[in-house]
Amino acid sequence: MRAPVVAAAIAGAWTAPALAPLVPPLCTALGVARRLPREGTVALTFDDGPHPEGTPAVLAELDRAGARATFFVVGEQVQRFPALAAELVAAGHEVALHGQRHRVQLRLTPGQVAEDLDRGAENIARATGREPALYRPPLGIFSPAGLALVRGRGLRPLLWSRWGRDWSARATPESIAAKVTRDVGAGDVLLLHDADHYSAAGSHRRTAAALPRVLAELERRGLRATPV
Repeated sequence: MRAPVVAAAIAGAWTAPALAPLVPPLCTALGVARRLPREGTVALTFDDGPHPEGTPAVLAELDRAGARATFFVVGEQVQRFPALAAELVAAGHEVALHGQRHRVQLRLTPGQVAEDLDRGAENIARATGREPALYRPPLGIFSPAGLALVRGRGLRPLLWSRWGRDWSARATPESIAAKVTRDVGAGDVLLLHDADHYSAAGSHRRTAAALPRVLAELERRGLRATPV
């Protein structure tokens, strides 16, 4: 009887960090933030960029509303579009690490995760002149070793409390705005995407089209969109 119990315990320890995006209490237990202690503001975040069409479109909407956000960028895309990464910082937004490549940590060895973190951070620093302070893994999935490696590099892990499912081919600007602002309140971390590198083709266009609705709804609720 002991072997199945031990096996179950090992499996639980291995999968627990991966389940954090779906099980909020696990975030608390693991010390991974999904909300922030704030009054009157929400943290607006975008994953998977930079993108030659999506990022400028999102930047234009944010600038129009006087809003600021945090962009979790992918190192391989920063290498392709370094000027866009620099533009994010120049416009007053925060740039954070989403890895060098968009790969799930559970499929990588600890050494591969370490290399991914280091290469991604190096490419961000080279393009923007700033070392990233925040990290969000692709799909929000941590491995136990990955979470330890992130913290060992002084990076702060962050997930989200509201998302628009804007990466889906079925998403519309209306569905994105409605979902990401449903029951939104101060301290929420909102997840959207400014790129379609790893999602449905053209999804960044729907996100950009949804942004005016999102920002208007936040304003209606007396909330301001800010970086983390």
